[in-house]
Amino acid sequence: MAEEESQNGEIIERPIDGSKKHPLERSWTFWFDNPSGKHKSVVWGSSLRSVHTFSTVEDFWCLYNNLFMPSKLPSGADFHCFKAGIEPKWEDTQCAHGGKWTANNNRGKDDLDKLWLNTLLAMIGEQFDEADEICGAVASVRARQEKVALWTRTAANEAAQMSVAKQWKEFSDYNDKIGYIFH
Repeated sequence: MAEEESQNGEIIERPIDGSKKHPLERSWTFWFDNPSGKHKSVVWGSSLRSVHTFSTVEDFWCLYNNLFMPSKLPSGADFHCFKAGIEPKWEDTQCAHGGKWTANNNRGKDDLDKLWLNTLLAMIGEQFDEADEICGAVASVRARQEKVALWTRTAANEAAQMSVAKQWKEFSDYNDKIGYIFH
């Protein structure tokens, strides 16, 4: 119940409308790349599948709370969250001239999940000064190393890339080095 004060000073309780959703600035899509059945002759990206597109805070949390955390994924799997309309492929026109910042996780599965969540929240919450530079993020699970990567649009824009890197480390409470690779 929400409390309001009437004109004569009485406290009035009103039910809270829980049906109202809070829109995000833009829509985002979760993607999953399933490693099962991959063969060397299979074209990269052929196992990449769109999971769901969301555009509200509530829909994000509904999905997030019902999807596997990166720490629970099998080795070789990639879990992506990209702006709607952008495929998590270097060949996508929005990604073709960009690159990615990568943070390696050497601290265990819980830290991987925390890094992933903090990255998602900063990204979908439009916390980056250069938010238009962000294409999406990828959590990658490998036998020897887990990592989270933040894909950007314009690798040649060094000032924007440095701003994204600095803020990402701050938002994620990540103190180790991160590296940038051009697509």
